Amino acid sequence: MATKLMQAVQYNSYGEGVSGLKQLAITQLIGIQKGALHALYFPRKFPHIPCTDVAGEVVEVGPQPGLDIGERTLKYGGGLSEFAVASESLTVARPSEVSTAEASGLPIAGLTARNALTEIGGAKLDGTGEPKNALVTSASGGVGVFAVQLAKLGNNHVTATCGARNIDFVKGLGADEVLDYKTPEGASLKSPSGRKYDAVINFTAGIPWSTFDPNLSENGIVVDLATGLSSMLTFELKKLTFSKKQLVPYFVTVKREGLEHLAQLVKDGKLKTIIDSKFPLNKAEYAWAKSIDGHATGKIIVEQ
Repeated sequence: MATKLMQAVQYNSYGEGVSGLKQLAITQLIGIQKGALHALYFPRKFPHIPCTDVAGEVVEVGPQPGLDIGERTLKYGGGLSEFAVASESLTVARPSEVSTAEASGLPIAGLTARNALTEIGGAKLDGTGEPKNALVTSASGGVGVFAVQLAKLGNNHVTATCGARNIDFVKGLGADEVLDYKTPEGASLKSPSGRKYDAVINFTAGIPWSTFDPNLSENGIVVDLATGLSSMLTFELKKLTFSKKQLVPYFVTVKREGLEHLAQLVKDGKLKTIIDSKFPLNKAEYAWAKSIDGHATGKIIVEQ
């Protein structure tokens, strides 16, 4: 039987940037999906097909029971390719009301926002808990747009930072107060209403602890999604000194129940995937360049 080929995008080493992406015809993966994708993350081996989030339709299945051929899905793990292997443990059925593009933007960004708010920040998303004062930095980015919406689902007060051009957009997501990060007020992170933050979802690199500290409530916590050496040192120092105020570096763990929850929220109209732009698979390098630029409003989608 003739070998089946598929179109894919690969790179062979770190540090090559957009120029390192290569459009290739490779042996077709077995067991598989097709659909819309979005980019990034660090590979363990090369050559590597980048992209972490996939949505599409099952076109072939293995011997183990699970999803059926033709079923709409979203999953974590995949690649910039026509087909992707779908691990059952990281794949969930996609409601018909949720488009392929909407679903492909959910997994990493949506789960990071959801879990950072609930697991570390202590926020409730269903309105049952005591409302918190939350700060979301980089609120117009891929994680930020989900963090603002999810925090407001729990009736929490949300202050957000973003660039001047996106202030009205972030207000439209539900933020109560929005700061232009380039202004002195925005750089200080100070709430315009004088509130102290119970939880900060931080996706902005380089903000020192000295900026967070005066803006936190007595037991305030910074969930750091832009982890670097400085934040790791602050994390250890706060633990050693038994400080009530904490900074916690966070890396998301993908679980099926989280994906199912996000998909249900989108189906119910309680959560939106904000799509900045879409690119065809044969123009994936342009999507990659835009992602690296760091100024997208929401998610960048690659689709076939």
